[in-house]
Amino acid sequence: MPRPALRSTSWIKKKLTTPGGKKVTHYLKRKNSAAKCAVCGKTLNAVPKMAPDKLKKLPKTKKRPERPYGGNLCHKCLKEKLMKENIEKGV
Repeated sequence: MPRPALRSTSWIKKKLTTPGGKKVTHYLKRKNSAAKCAVCGKTLNAVPKMAPDKLKKLPKTKKRPERPYGGNLCHKCLKEKLMKENIEKGV
């Protein structure tokens, strides 16, 4: 039985056969999910796919694009939102 820390479902269990013919299990960390748009759920391009602790150490300009709602909305949803706001203002 693996040690308690490896019994969690946060690990990927990969069964391998060694060159000596022995069956072993390798425990791998799961990959980080990409950031998604808050409206349509599409993957955001300019946001890096990293663990939160590593993302925290990046400079602010590397974490998300420099535009309104950058890192939260994709470019299409942003365009729709800005057009709606302009129509409401009467611009």
